[in-house]
Amino acid sequence: MTAPVPAAGKTVAGTSPAAAVADVDNARSPLLAGFVGSLFMAIGSLGVGWLAPASELRRVPLFIWMRTEALGVGLCIVLLAVGGMLLVRAWLRLGQRVRVWGAEARKATLQAVVLWGLPLMFSVPLFSRDVYAYIGQGRLMVEGFNPYENGISALSNYFQLGADKMWTEAPVPYGQLFLWIEQFVVWSTNVHPEASIMLFRLAALVGIVLCIIYVPKLAELHGVNPHRALWLTAANPLFLTNFIASVHNDALMIGLALAGIYYCATRRVILGLVLVTLSISVKPITIVFLPFIGLLWAGKGASWPRKFVFWGLTAGISVALLYAMSLVNGFGFGWISGLSAPGSIWIWYAPVGLLGLVVASIFNAFGLDGWGLAKWVYDAGKLLALGIIAWQIFRGDYDRLIRRLTLAFAAVVVLAPMIQSWYVVWLIPLFAVTGIRDDWQVKALYFIVSFFMVYAISDQLEVFPYLQTADLGLALALARNAAAIIALLFALYLIFLDPKTKLLFSKSEEPVTTRPVI
Repeated sequence: MTAPVPAAGKTVAGTSPAAAVADVDNARSPLLAGFVGSLFMAIGSLGVGWLAPASELRRVPLFIWMRTEALGVGLCIVLLAVGGMLLVRAWLRLGQRVRVWGAEARKATLQAVVLWGLPLMFSVPLFSRDVYAYIGQGRLMVEGFNPYENGISALSNYFQLGADKMWTEAPVPYGQLFLWIEQFVVWSTNVHPEASIMLFRLAALVGIVLCIIYVPKLAELHGVNPHRALWLTAANPLFLTNFIASVHNDALMIGLALAGIYYCATRRVILGLVLVTLSISVKPITIVFLPFIGLLWAGKGASWPRKFVFWGLTAGISVALLYAMSLVNGFGFGWISGLSAPGSIWIWYAPVGLLGLVVASIFNAFGLDGWGLAKWVYDAGKLLALGIIAWQIFRGDYDRLIRRLTLAFAAVVVLAPMIQSWYVVWLIPLFAVTGIRDDWQVKALYFIVSFFMVYAISDQLEVFPYLQTADLGLALALARNAAAIIALLFALYLIFLDPKTKLLFSKSEEPVTTRPVI
């Protein structure tokens, strides 16, 4: 089943020092399998990944065949689906190969991050085309537009950038730091799409490195094995695909936030607060961290007046830093209005989204305004999330403060009508460092990772419009269905048939060895 998880630097009781040397039982096999899976995904991305219309790669003969011929597209779909699920299996098997979560397990995890992440660094963007919106927003900055007041449609030939049409009129929802990164990338590459993507990936790589450094440190603070926490987080297929293949700026956001939380928890609050504020200036969602930083700063056993004083200090310093940055770029706090940028309102697998769909369907059947009532459901979910955040701020043990932050952050994600896979990746490191037990908790993570990988593989594919004609017969819907079926069958194999991985999803008769205080 799963390896014992001793405290950092210790071995399992009854294990001899000689046996403890073999912490990992032949990591080479899953490492190689994951590399092959990642390589398959990178090759598959050439045919169904997102390319800007202006990309020079569209004129390369290999790309033309893989993107415009039914056989080429079909091959890419198979490679993408099989490769993604191979990556899931390799991650699971690497965890199973660990005998003791010690230094060798950390080494194997870091090797996995490098081997599995390297092919994705050179892939065409997968599962999302937000990176092309970043390029458009950077071009707005370079050309002197206020991105908090103008959508990408203010640019000439904006449609050649490749951004989703929802960004054409939408203001930027990102903070000042990421605006500067966007501006620098576009200025330095002269709007070259592939060069810009590589620079954005390097920015994401900074966030990944921060996660690799601070996840183990935070885990040790909580008495959680740091090497297992690192494996759960950094080698996780969702982490790698969303932060490298999809090029989401969430990598930098969560990396800065984790670093900031670590320094706040180790009494270097000003440094930590600066880092969390920088995280907010990438994506403002981490503003949820500030009340908990105030509690860390106030200290254990603080009186209510002292807590309010440090909440005020925390908010004051963070707002002052954000204001100073806004003076430099001259755009003020325009990102606040940008938070209303349009996107998908709901999705069927989000609990609140599904409830809204049920309500809308029932009331529409009776000729009533079902979707109007569904909006009330979505608003109720947001209010409930705010209630949970407030509860976690005002109630609970000081020793569980980071776990309380994690639960508050999880409420923001789980009670939203729309849940994206990269939202889930925000939560994984926080839960990992505060304790994911070897029982239903880690099984839930395995299911969640498998589900979102299957969904991502079939969700966003760029299929050449001409392939949707009757004579070629490879419509976009057919392509997505094919990817979904392949990935789903592979996932079912992992859960029910694979003689190795099915043990991870079944009920264990072994005692749970990881029970941190949560």
